[in-house]
Amino acid sequence: MQTRNASKEVAFSALSGYLMLLVTFALLGGAIASIVIGARTDRGVFAIPAVLLVLAFLIHVCGYFVVEPNLGRALVLFGNYRGTVRAPGFWWTNPFTSKKPISLRAHNLNGKTLKVNDLLGNPIEIGAVVVWQVRDTAQALFDVEAFEEFVDIQSESAVRLVASRHPYDDGQAEGVETTLRGSADTVAEELQNELQRRLEIAGIDVLEARLSHLAYAQEIAAAMLQRQQAGAIIAARKLIVEGAVGMVEMALEKLSEKHTVVLDDERRATLTGNLLVVLCGQANAQPVVNTGSLYN
Repeated sequence: MQTRNASKEVAFSALSGYLMLLVTFALLGGAIASIVIGARTDRGVFAIPAVLLVLAFLIHVCGYFVVEPNLGRALVLFGNYRGTVRAPGFWWTNPFTSKKPISLRAHNLNGKTLKVNDLLGNPIEIGAVVVWQVRDTAQALFDVEAFEEFVDIQSESAVRLVASRHPYDDGQAEGVETTLRGSADTVAEELQNELQRRLEIAGIDVLEARLSHLAYAQEIAAAMLQRQQAGAIIAARKLIVEGAVGMVEMALEKLSEKHTVVLDDERRATLTGNLLVVLCGQANAQPVVNTGSLYN
């Protein structure tokens, strides 16, 4: 593919439109004067300068343009880029110059929800919000076709790429620390860097990029919900068992310290089992009165 040099924005100093109004009024006054003199003297020779002055007036008026705050005008004369006017105000330039308006304000792109596969191949739904701004007007206008559409397409491509690099949730892939759900800031920074790299050719700065929607696809949402619930139950049970074991150890130590009862290994095992059943069981324990001994 043939390479070409990237365009570069150049500041252009246009003439003040208020000063050029004097020239405009002079042309208009000259045209009117020629018409009046020609009508009074009944000489057709004044028609020629009158026509020329009117034509010059009409052409001269086409040179005026207005630049609003945080907007710019890229000036192109006969196919040649002359520069960009960023300063707000009322200006005048060569009437044959094309004045292309371009917004320098921050833009919000609320990307549509995409269906992609994460690192493990699980189908997920993901969307992003991107805040961007034109940095170089020449690159935005002349180096890409329809730079706003270019931002939209590249944003979608960057979101798909970032989503494919990471699993959806923690614990799904060994040795992977960054996940789409659990590492929101890291993923947002990666997305912004990736998008900035893609939009550099268009002279656009990415101010912020962040995920706005993240969910499993409908076909696996129910199964993944069950998986998350099972993981939560296992984590809760693990915590309960750890607490119960600590309480049993404390109870046995207290009984031994105060010499409340003397327990051999078999009685200690029985007491430990009973306490664990009471502490770890989901239902309330039902007391059973044993009138005999442990060995009868």
